[in-house]
Amino acid sequence: MTRTIYSGSSSVCFLLDGDTPYYAKSGYTVFVNGEERLRRDTNVFSLFGLTPDTEYTVAIRFDGSAEEEIIKLKTPSESCCVNVRDFGAVGDGVHEDTAAIQAAISFLPEGGRLWFPAGTYLTLPLSLKSHITLDLDEGAVILGSPARERYPIIPSVIEDSKTGRPVLQVGFEGQELNCYQSLLHASYAEDIAIVGTGVIDGNGQNGDWWKDFRSFPASRPRVIFLNHTQGVKLHGVTVKNGPSWHIHPFYSRNFLMADCLVTAPKDSPNTDGIDPESCDQVDIIGCRFSVGDDCVAVKSGKIDMARKYRRPACRHNISNCLMEFGHGAVTLGSELSAGIHNLSVTNCYFRATDRGLRIKTRRGRGKDSVIDNVLFDGIRMDRVLTPIVINMWYNCCDPDRYEEYVWCRDPLPVDHRTPHLGSFAFRDMECTGAEVAACYIDGLPESPIDEVTLENISISFAEDAKPGMPSMKNFAEEQCRLGLYLDNVKKIRVKNVKLHGVEGRSLVADHYEDVVTEDFEEKS
Repeated sequence: MTRTIYSGSSSVCFLLDGDTPYYAKSGYTVFVNGEERLRRDTNVFSLFGLTPDTEYTVAIRFDGSAEEEIIKLKTPSESCCVNVRDFGAVGDGVHEDTAAIQAAISFLPEGGRLWFPAGTYLTLPLSLKSHITLDLDEGAVILGSPARERYPIIPSVIEDSKTGRPVLQVGFEGQELNCYQSLLHASYAEDIAIVGTGVIDGNGQNGDWWKDFRSFPASRPRVIFLNHTQGVKLHGVTVKNGPSWHIHPFYSRNFLMADCLVTAPKDSPNTDGIDPESCDQVDIIGCRFSVGDDCVAVKSGKIDMARKYRRPACRHNISNCLMEFGHGAVTLGSELSAGIHNLSVTNCYFRATDRGLRIKTRRGRGKDSVIDNVLFDGIRMDRVLTPIVINMWYNCCDPDRYEEYVWCRDPLPVDHRTPHLGSFAFRDMECTGAEVAACYIDGLPESPIDEVTLENISISFAEDAKPGMPSMKNFAEEQCRLGLYLDNVKKIRVKNVKLHGVEGRSLVADHYEDVVTEDFEEKS
């Protein structure tokens, strides 16, 4: 059974029913109104260039089968479709098109679609508004200008002149920080779609975005920044070469990202794929990531923002995605002081990332920094150095990172600064070519992790495995072919887990209340 996960006036995205990570069980051909349209081998596929308010018959024929699955659909209507060139955009990659594109956005009627035909549209940051669609055709590129001095600096918080109430505008790395305006910026808006097979290029490799950025007067922009938005959808587009993070939904609701590609060089600094922060209902489905930092990083701010706004990250679904390279495939934290609740990562494929499923926090994130109801299920990993990491000693991105409070292994008093991690389930995972550790989980002595379940998991190590750091913390020691390591976890459940190529003990557990193993097998 195939279900529709996005339907717009000019594009539709489908998800095949199945339990295989990212790739479908077999290849298939898609026909539209009886004509062959495309061939795919992934669980998610899309159709573009459709006509609004039109009925279509979509047929899916799997390889080796004469039967077809038939889907009837009708695209939604729209108020109009406008060519951005009608407003004076040139699209030659040399002429700056900022004014033309912004004028087109400003004058586009509610329910309208702004079409970008093939071309390279060089632009400074653009502000989006509610109830519009940007449609990037094949060969269309929105290219960020490298002229940093011309990017507006947005204040993190402005004050309501009548009430004195703070109005949050931007932030970065869990703090209220002034930021350069992002290339595509939406604030307090709703019902925005960015669709098509074109490219949104942050152009971070040019200018000085990836150089001495810590000396800038404001934090670097993202490619797409969404502040207090509702119902924003990204479908099909490629987002690349961000000055910093690529996509940053911020205190937003009902966000969908489907069948997109996010890419940047492996050595580009802090170029996370997508970092939803303090958001509710986030769906990331059928996307591919290859970046210089974490592919997906779910956040909810540092302790000051958490106390002020009290907005946890809730109801996140990451499924049928491919993560390649990057420090972590799916990361929670480390800025998670308002907590993370009800998150699932299912049917994903991780390839050549440093870590697979990665949770990072530390003392100082606060008592509201609670993570619970988290499921990781149906994951395939290949050449991931350490497949599973939970680290409560993370020592990056904070001024006090080297202080004794962060690294002291003795139990400290539990107070308003102490985070807590609840129960975590890792199920149905196959991991080949690991190098550093199979599973590295390190809780706090004064706030041990409630429970970790490892079930139906197979992890094998590469023959040429090299030592490395399984987690980022003070006084970390290199490991190689380490098995299951768990410290300061109350309950440990290991069922039907197979390890191949471990050096030393297959299970190293310390400071726990209960360990239960069943069908736990180690092969030399």
